[in-house]
Amino acid sequence: MITEILDAVFGCKHSHYSFPISVRPASRHSSATKLTGTYVACLDCGKEFPYDWQEMKVIHSQAEQRSYVASLAPRAAA
Repeated sequence: MITEILDAVFGCKHSHYSFPISVRPASRHSSATKLTGTYVACLDCGKEFPYDWQEMKVIHSQAEQRSYVASLAPRAAA
């Protein structure tokens, strides 16, 4: 909890991203690629974030990740 507060005050703002990178299914996955298979990296600190190609946006928070997974359910059922 203390580290989250320090990151909020002094941490990286994640304003510079790499180009989206898609990984092959057989390769190792980071936690960012497990959700979408594509990620972007912050060029300032190196943190990886999941990236949604259909919406063309970075998925930052846990709430966005849950809503992304929930949106996939109707697509899979169709």
